[in-house]
Amino acid sequence: MHSDEVNYILGIDVGTTSIKSVLMNNDGVLLASVMKEYTLDSGPDDTCEVHPDVYWNITCQVINDLLATSNVNPEKVKGLAFASQGETFIVVDAAGKPIRKAIVWLDNRSTDEARAIEQEFGNQLLMDITGQPEVVPTWPATRILWLRKNEPETFRKAFKYLLVEDYLMFRMTGKYHTEHSLVSSTLYFDIAKKTWWNEMLRFLKISVDQLPQLNSSGKPIGHITADAAKETGLTIKTQCVTGAYDHPAGAIGAGSIHSGDITLTIGACMAMCVAMGKPVSDPSLKLPCQCHAIDGLYFLLPYGQTAGIVLKWFRDEFCREEIRQAQLEGSDPYDLMIAQAEKIAPGTEGLIMLPHLMGAGSPEFNSDAKGVFAGIKMGMTKGHFIRAILESVVCMVNRNIQIMKQQEIRINDINVLGGGSKSRLWVQMLADMTGIPVNTLMISDNAATGAALLAGVGTGVFADMSSACQTSIKPNTRFEPNPARSEQYKIVYSKYLQLYQSLELFW
Repeated sequence: MHSDEVNYILGIDVGTTSIKSVLMNNDGVLLASVMKEYTLDSGPDDTCEVHPDVYWNITCQVINDLLATSNVNPEKVKGLAFASQGETFIVVDAAGKPIRKAIVWLDNRSTDEARAIEQEFGNQLLMDITGQPEVVPTWPATRILWLRKNEPETFRKAFKYLLVEDYLMFRMTGKYHTEHSLVSSTLYFDIAKKTWWNEMLRFLKISVDQLPQLNSSGKPIGHITADAAKETGLTIKTQCVTGAYDHPAGAIGAGSIHSGDITLTIGACMAMCVAMGKPVSDPSLKLPCQCHAIDGLYFLLPYGQTAGIVLKWFRDEFCREEIRQAQLEGSDPYDLMIAQAEKIAPGTEGLIMLPHLMGAGSPEFNSDAKGVFAGIKMGMTKGHFIRAILESVVCMVNRNIQIMKQQEIRINDINVLGGGSKSRLWVQMLADMTGIPVNTLMISDNAATGAALLAGVGTGVFADMSSACQTSIKPNTRFEPNPARSEQYKIVYSKYLQLYQSLELFW
């Protein structure tokens, strides 16, 4: 649908530590964006929680702010959709009220339950059905089993088991819906048949009725309720459309909608989205395979739990002066931190970091792994530690790329998304260490943009996803690898691998 009438679409990206929202028109022009951070409740024994009301309240805030900033008539907002972090687990009662805090995807409490599931089903069957090569505490199935054993009253009262996108769509519409890309990592979804996996549900002792209705991405599920309209500043004319897991949403927001397209998101976590035409079922690849938000596609998801969040942790704990200075100047403390890292040569004079502050993701899948700085010596400055953090995340990316190359999975260019894409130093570092050209895009809030495009397709603002991307996505800068620095980074990467291997038994 395209006419002289101007219509608008909203995309909301619910990340691990922030919520971003963008407003676009039917010409693909980004009119405004708003972001608000929030804090997680980390506790002993690797627990990580947040009250579900935080997600809803901040979503309402960013939408209200977006409407105020853009001065757009709310009646002209045709649709909205969510891009969402995966795996964060919300349990509600029959009234739709959360029974307990959300268990955030970073939480590692259900290690014993992960082992029990692996012993019951075996890695090959789990890979064949769910696309997951390893059973880790992240997957929601392990949380349900943990609740059954440790919080029997919560388990008894549970009416629906939801993920973040599901919960927010319920708050918008009063309906329980989900979509294939988000639930692919639950461990109770069959990615080939695109149905709930009944054998796993029986093992967990839950029913299909306790799960939301399955949809593909970009499908309208209903207009928002009067209550949701009042809280968000929208009207009941706005439709809620199924969005996507944030990584394929980011791929859509980068225009990467075909098999073989690669995106890399460096946000709070690190994740790559490697689009493929069919699922893979080789556990030795050690990379999750999930349904894409584009019908008919799947994607590999190399990931690491902690990437940009490591830099945020360092900022909050050790960069109070930079925060104060940025407040006085009206600048970004991250820019002041990166400027210090730029003064340090590649290799950081031998300072190596492991960024595993909440366990290691692919390909190690080691929930016991911890963060490490090694090679500290007199004379090192704050800039050394900041650069070591940047290099450690790039090493983590390169580790996964090398695994894919060993499996003859072709990678041409990398489209880099997320907050990390705003740092020229970090992006050039990626190109230099991997030896692969890296591209940035004019729009950096790609997951929110991808959600907006799904909302646009679902409400008819755009005819299809191809035309939506052609209208909206614009390239920015291309970073070519520097051969001299690539040689230097081979030494850094080798030390990174040696450091991890030397500490596996220690953990």
